[in-house]
Amino acid sequence: MLDEVLTPEERAVVARAREFAERHVAPNAARWEWERRYPLETIREGCKAGLHTIELAKKHGGQGLSFSCKLRAFEEISRHDFAFAFAMINHHNAVARFARDGQPTHVARLLPRMIAGEVIGCAGLSEPGVGSDFGGLEMSAVKVEGGWKLNGAKAWITNAAVAGLSVAYAQTDKAQGYRGIACFAIEADHPGFQRDKPFELHGGHAIGVGGFRLVDYVAPDEAVLHPPGQAFKAALAGINGARAYVAAMCCGMLQAGLETAVRYTRERKTFGQPVLDHQGVRWRLVDAATDLEAARLLTYRAARLIDEGGDAVLPAAYAKKFATEMALRRIADCIQAMGANGLRAEYPLARHLACAKIAAYTDGSIEMMNERIGAGLSQVFGAQVFG
Repeated sequence: MLDEVLTPEERAVVARAREFAERHVAPNAARWEWERRYPLETIREGCKAGLHTIELAKKHGGQGLSFSCKLRAFEEISRHDFAFAFAMINHHNAVARFARDGQPTHVARLLPRMIAGEVIGCAGLSEPGVGSDFGGLEMSAVKVEGGWKLNGAKAWITNAAVAGLSVAYAQTDKAQGYRGIACFAIEADHPGFQRDKPFELHGGHAIGVGGFRLVDYVAPDEAVLHPPGQAFKAALAGINGARAYVAAMCCGMLQAGLETAVRYTRERKTFGQPVLDHQGVRWRLVDAATDLEAARLLTYRAARLIDEGGDAVLPAAYAKKFATEMALRRIADCIQAMGANGLRAEYPLARHLACAKIAAYTDGSIEMMNERIGAGLSQVFGAQVFG
């Protein structure tokens, strides 16, 4: 549906992402999981394919294409592995934000290495005791001569296992609340940076999730991406996009689940007929297919609004809430339709189910989406007059 409004160049990017995923991600995703490893070599192959420069401005060496193009490209990749897609898109985001907001000399020194895949980027928002409450950050930044001294820890950071640059947020004045938050480009090879061991999970290891600590880390003035008073607003400006592309990735996973389940149940026979011909199984998959279409409509609407500069706050929240809840329920239904074989490692469904649960937490949990949507109920529905 969304492809119809993409330019020919953008549709070619989506096709390239699909081909890349089929060639490099699909054959290796299960192995990455069993080995609990971050596929750095494949991330770098993705950089060679330009998957991290879709939205990057042309003046910085990027493709300068739409958010919708990026969303569709990563929806295709997530059909084979959400974890890899999420790691790749987080590097993409770090590249674009650093290029846009960094100081020219700083960008000139580091951006070429990020584009080449030599330096992997990550965000730096979540902390050990602070998840969705972004305004409650504990990492501190104190002004010193020539820069800022930072202390504190980050956790649950995608790409933290290998990232060389983090777009990290810290509190400069707790009394100012969210107005005191500033954003810094943190380099992992500088004194005071301590990388934590990557987290061991029950799925999604290709995300490379982990954390890092800053101990008297001095960020020079050129590393300030957003000063106090601007960083919080800048961070929120990107959250709608994140919610929309996570929703799209959930659609990609369910697409793969349905393709797998339909193919299997069409070929497998029980009681003298294909499993798919049993009404109970067929209707379960019909419900999954219907929810997939609904999730895509919500997601693509949010993407179009983001590209048009419209108000995407509620549309992105609707898409994120519905798509993540839908993926958890319907991927499980696809597994159920296949019986015990749905759990076999040769099929991607169990990996997708674990990653659907990861998606339910990232960039705002389902509960946070409920709060966001709930806060807008009066605005959306309260003005209606009856009688």
